[in-house]
Amino acid sequence: MRNESFDVSEASEKIEITLDGLPVLLSLEYRSLPAIRCHLEALALEKQRILYSLSVDDEPMNLALPLVIGKGFCRVEAETIPLEERSLLLLKTALQQADQARECVETAVTLVLINEIQVARELWWNLAKQLKEPVLTLSLLPDNACGPANGRASLTQLRKWQLEQIATIIKDVDAFCHAEDTLPLSNALENRVLPWLQHLTELITLWHETAQVGSRLGMNCAAS
Repeated sequence: MRNESFDVSEASEKIEITLDGLPVLLSLEYRSLPAIRCHLEALALEKQRILYSLSVDDEPMNLALPLVIGKGFCRVEAETIPLEERSLLLLKTALQQADQARECVETAVTLVLINEIQVARELWWNLAKQLKEPVLTLSLLPDNACGPANGRASLTQLRKWQLEQIATIIKDVDAFCHAEDTLPLSNALENRVLPWLQHLTELITLWHETAQVGSRLGMNCAAS
């Protein structure tokens, strides 16, 4: 994808946009971040590729969330991967979802503590639905996405265990919603939910790194 530029009419002089290292030229009406992402997605799909990463002024964006920039920006850099490597995208999406859930729980540990119990319960119940999102994303992966099992549990089995763990965690934390004091609920978030999310993040990171190595090896073999 590095032998041509992606030209979309009149260039904007203020925003530098690249896709896989190539300049993308956009007219002035496409200067918002959602519009830029939309065009990058279309350009990638035209070449049978998927938008894999996006950074704005060197800050990585979470593609699993709506893109919101509260200030002006001057540089957007994007990378794509072939459709056949969509497992990488799923792993990255799951990793971003796990990171987002962990950040929300970290914030909730304090918010739960300083609010009334009914507000604290609602905070937890809104958080609980986020716990399953990365695991559901992982459910779209084929069993061989992270290489052969070689005696370890398959991805299917691991996902089953993870869903069972989520159910157990939700029930355990829910038990503290009946207390009059918010301290037990805050402690449960910190000592029960956060460690599980941290472990899940580490596991997905390992799978993602393994898949990246496999992808690079595959490209090297194809080139030789």
